[in-house]
Amino acid sequence: MSEHELILSFESSCDETSVAVIEDGHVILSNIIATQINSHKRFGGVVPEVASRHHVEQITMIIDDALRTAHVNYDDLDAVAVTYGPGLVGSLLVGVTAAKTIAYAHHLPLIPVNHMAGHIYAAAFVTTLQYPFLALMVSGGHTEIVYVDAPGHFNVIGETRDDAAGEAYDKVGRILGINYPAGKEMDTLAHQGQDTFNFPRAMMHEDNLDFSFSGLKSAFINTVHHADQVGDKLDRADLAASFQAAWWTC
Repeated sequence: MSEHELILSFESSCDETSVAVIEDGHVILSNIIATQINSHKRFGGVVPEVASRHHVEQITMIIDDALRTAHVNYDDLDAVAVTYGPGLVGSLLVGVTAAKTIAYAHHLPLIPVNHMAGHIYAAAFVTTLQYPFLALMVSGGHTEIVYVDAPGHFNVIGETRDDAAGEAYDKVGRILGINYPAGKEMDTLAHQGQDTFNFPRAMMHEDNLDFSFSGLKSAFINTVHHADQVGDKLDRADLAASFQAAWWTC
C-alpha cells in the first residue's frame, strides 16, 4: 500500500468516460478522459444509447491508462469512488459496474458520489473552500444555486424549472447551424453582435431564485422560423447576442 491515500475515481454520468487517481483527496495523479463529442455532433446532442455503448468500449482502456499514468497499481489503492447519479442511466451503469467490480475484486471500499456534489467540490482543487458558501452550477443537464453551510450539507435554493442552461445553448445553437456543444461558438458569435431582438427574460419578478430557459429557447426558435417563412435574413451575431443577453437574466 502507498503511504498516501489513493482513490480510483470514475465519472460516466453523460458522454465522457473519465477515470482518475486522486492522492490524499486533493492531488490529481492522473485524469484520463475519453470524449464522445464527435459521435454526438451529428445528432445535435447526446444520444443516451450511443453514450452508454461508448462507455462500454472505452472503460477498461481508460482504467489502465489512469493507473499507468499515476504509476500505481490496484494493490496501491485505498478505495474506489464513482458517480452514482444524477445522469444518464445507461452511462451511469457502466461506471458503477466497473467501480463495483474493482472494489469487490480487490477488497476495497466503494464510495458513491453524487454528481452535483462532485461539481461543487471540484472547486477545491483550485481554491480552499470556506464554509458557508454559495455554488452556482451551470451545465448541459443541470442549473442550480446551492447553499453549502458545512461539508456534505447542501441546500438547493434555486434551480431551473425546465431546460438547463447548457441544453438551451445547444438547442438554439443547432438552429444557427452550430455543432454540439454550442456554448463556446455561441459566446464567440454573441460578442460580435448586439442585443436587438429583446428576447423574454423569465423569472425576473418572481419571489424566488429559480431559472427558466424554455420560454427564451422557444422565442428564439419562433423568431428564426418566422423569418425563414417570410424570407427575412436575420443577423446571426445579433441573434446570438440577444439570446445570451436574455440568458444571463433568466
